[in-house]
Amino acid sequence: MANNNNNELLVQNASPALERLKFEVASQVGVPLKQGYNGDLPARDAGKVGGQMVKRMIALAEQSLGGAAR
Repeated sequence: MANNNNNELLVQNASPALERLKFEVASQVGVPLKQGYNGDLPARDAGKVGGQMVKRMIALAEQSLGGAAR
């Protein structure tokens, strides 16, 4: 198994889209995310944002597969 860095993007041009998604999700779940450093953000809030991002990305992947993933 390859030893990949977990933070490495597999699609290099995806970074701006992920940033937009992060801020969109944060505003929808009521997390006060700001540009730049967010190290003072509680882990619970960061988890809300990350969890919702993953849910959205899974839904998009399922859509692109025609819903056949379930």
